[in-house]
This record gives sequence, structure tokens and C-alpha cells, in this order.
Amino acid sequence: MDKFRMIFQFFQSNQESFMNGICGIMALASTQMYSAFDFNCPCLPHYNLAYGLGILLLPPFILFLLGFVLNNNISMLAEEWRRPQGQRGKDPAVLRYMFCSMAQRAMIAPAVWVSVTLLDGKCITCAFCTSVPVETLGNASHPHLSQGEIQRVLARIPCKEIYDGQQLIANEVAVRYLRCISQALGWCFVLLMTTLAFLVRSLRPCFSQAAFLKSRYWSHYIDIERKLFDETCAEHAKSFAKVCIQQFFEGMSTDLVAARCHLPRKAPADAGEAAEKLLGITDQGTMNMALKSWHRCKPPLHLHPPALPTGNGWAGDRQPPTHASAPRKETAAYYSWV
Repeated sequence: MDKFRMIFQFFQSNQESFMNGICGIMALASTQMYSAFDFNCPCLPHYNLAYGLGILLLPPFILFLLGFVLNNNISMLAEEWRRPQGQRGKDPAVLRYMFCSMAQRAMIAPAVWVSVTLLDGKCITCAFCTSVPVETLGNASHPHLSQGEIQRVLARIPCKEIYDGQQLIANEVAVRYLRCISQALGWCFVLLMTTLAFLVRSLRPCFSQAAFLKSRYWSHYIDIERKLFDETCAEHAKSFAKVCIQQFFEGMSTDLVAARCHLPRKAPADAGEAAEKLLGITDQGTMNMALKSWHRCKPPLHLHPPALPTGNGWAGDRQPPTHASAPRKETAAYYSWV
């Protein structure tokens, strides 16, 4: 149990590296899924397009949502977005930074799936086989074939074993034509994703360095604050449970001790330590009120606020910084770097 706890604490302390590893594993898993996937084109005029585009676009959408689900910060982002204003303002730039950071990681696996699918060419061949230019690549003057029959023959191009239109257009010619277009689209997609990743990761901080540093700082603060709050709640719950159990057994043993004329045992030393960790909250109603107050009205980001505070942390505070306003000092430090 201690080993699992150490591993869990390691993952929590290295959450960013852990999430990058998860995204990499999902990207590799997407390629393995596509390799193991049995692609069977229906070879019907009205179903090829839906099936091909569905295989190309639906799994990436699922992988994109799965990337958000596996990210622990999605609940923190939703909580910060939906919480009441309270005594602490909400900065939309921080929320946008958190969402963009999660979206960048979640886009890795879908981008790999689309790239592999386009480079393989099966989906494009299945989806657009009825759009092959027969006038250019085949025999458009083939007799005894109506437009509907030509579409039916072209829809069988991905199914080589049942294709019967060699006199209309050779199967190998049509497949090579569609696969060439698909691979060209695949390399263009890879180039586009690489360029966008370069612009986002490298050039974005250069245009708004101060705002970027501020958003990154407060996003880290929200994450650390939530972790410390959860740890404090867990420690309080453990101490509260320990004191309740000890009082229960002490009450149950009172009659037995009196009947046998034994002196009551002294309370263990850890009971006093547990009572000190309760921080004055010793009943269920007070604890519920404290949790509700934390959600509705988080404390302002001032370690020592003045008697008549005029700001609420992030939003619109233009007062000069004092010697005790640590968050303001951090923000001023960031601006001094630029």
C-alpha cells in the first residue's frame, strides 16, 4: 500500500510530465488501433462516403474527448468557471490558458490518427471512389452502362475481389489515383499540425510575454491551491474520524471500567494532536458550512488585506501594492522581466 501511495504522490507532483506521457501513449495506441482495425468498405454508392469519413473523423473525436477525460485538470477548470464570483474575481485569460493547455495535449492522439489514416489511403479510397474521373483515367464511352450503373461499378473499386469494371476503368489505376491524393492530404495535414504546434509553443509567448507569464502563474496557483485544500480536508477528516472513534470507545468502556473498579486509562498522546488538527471545526454542520463557504466565497488573494479592501484579487485591482500583498509582488515581478 505504501508503494502505491508513493507512486500516486509521484504522479501528482509530476502531473505535467505524466499527462505528456499519457498523451504519447494514446498517440501510440491510436496507431495500433488503426493497424488492428479491420477496414471493410461496404462498396455501395450510398454508404461508402459515410463509412469512409466516419472512420476518418469519428475516432479522432472520441480520442479528443478521452484526452480531456484523462486530464485531472478538467474538473478544476469546470469548477473555476462555474463557481460564484465571491470575494475573488475570475480572470478569463487564466481559464483560456488552462483550456488551451489541455486542448493541446488532447489533440495529439487525434492528429496522429488522422495522419496515419490519410497516409494509408483506405478511407479516402472508400469515401471518394465514386468520384474518380472516368473521362480522364478510364473508358467513359463504355456501352450499355447508365449513370447509376457506373456509380455502382465505381463503388466496388475498394473491393478488388468483387470489382467487375475493368473495361470501364482499371482497378489499380483508380486505387493509385485515390491513394496518391490521400497521401498528399496526409502530408499536408502533418505539415499544418507541425506548423501550428510550432507557432503555439514558440511564438505565442513572444507576443504577450507578461500576460502569458501571469496566466501560467495563476493557473499553477489554482492547481496547487486545490491540491493543498484536498490534502487539508483529508487530514481534517482523518483527525475528525480518529477523535470520534476514540470518544465512542471511551463512552462504551465507561460502564465496564466502573463495574470492574479499574482506573480509566489516560488518553493517548496522538488524540491531542488529532484534536489540534481540527482547527476549531468539530461538528458536521460547521464543516458543511465551511465547505459551502469555500465554494461560494473563496478568500481574496491578499495575505494581509487592509481593513477596507478595495480589490478582489485578479479582477480590476488598481491599488498600489503593499509590502504584504504577495500575489501583487509576483505580478509586478513578471512585468519587470519584460
